[in-house]
Amino acid sequence: MTDKQSFSNMMDAVQAFHDKHAFNQLGGEDMVYRIALMTEELGEIAECVTKGKPKDDLAEECADLLILLMGNAISAGFDLNEAFWKKMQVLDSRGAKIVDGRVRVTAYQSESSFPTQGSQRD
Repeated sequence: MTDKQSFSNMMDAVQAFHDKHAFNQLGGEDMVYRIALMTEELGEIAECVTKGKPKDDLAEECADLLILLMGNAISAGFDLNEAFWKKMQVLDSRGAKIVDGRVRVTAYQSESSFPTQGSQRD
């Protein structure tokens, strides 16, 4: 099984979950609602990290967020696999900076538009 087939199987499982619970008929695919759910899950991830919860708890919360993100693609009608690889191509073309002792990869407009106190340029 290749990675793309595995991703396809994951998307099929999320689609089956949406179908099982009639998300598209009962408001489960409303993007505003889904943003609230993602916010909740991100808070649970933060709690795992900040409170030093076990790795299994963190993994479960990350999986919840991933499932929601995959469901967003279903709800909004776009190909998440395609979007992922398109974005990775963009990210791979960007440089990195050290900002406050941590690596940051983003599109830099100019030195003056991005506060870089304590940062170094690669």
